[in-house]
Amino acid sequence: MAPGELAHSSTAVDVAEKDLPFGEVVTGSGRRSAAKMYEPVAPTTPFTVQQLARLDEALTFASRETGLDFSVYLGDLGEDTRAGAEKLHAGTDDPANAVLVAASPAQRAIEIVTGTHAYQRVADRGAKLAVASMVASFKEGDLVGGLVNALRMLSDQAGLAPKH
Repeated sequence: MAPGELAHSSTAVDVAEKDLPFGEVVTGSGRRSAAKMYEPVAPTTPFTVQQLARLDEALTFASRETGLDFSVYLGDLGEDTRAGAEKLHAGTDDPANAVLVAASPAQRAIEIVTGTHAYQRVADRGAKLAVASMVASFKEGDLVGGLVNALRMLSDQAGLAPKH
């Protein structure tokens, strides 16, 4: 039966209204109409609202203090994790001035990609220390803590935004 089709055509109501389930009614035309609660499916994320706020704060602070465009990616990076991270980095607004921290826990991969300008302020040694810090936190099950600490370490190494 399609929505809106007449369920029965008799003029006598087969079911007394008091016997109908909650939210159902028999209309004047003899159709039964039922109101159903719509409960939207909550999006599934690995983070709580508080954890997302911490991560957002760390990203905002790192970007404001350094003048670099920090971003975080969490998810599958593809078969070649470095190439996947570089592709994501290239899609940022200003790749030359951007730092991407990409983590794929399922692949056990972490990639930090810096643009040409950002690389002058965030050396490989600092990126390796940030990765080591993330690995230690991830092993303890603290995904957000690892990302936040890495952002702090990278922004500390980059230093304050240069004055023009």
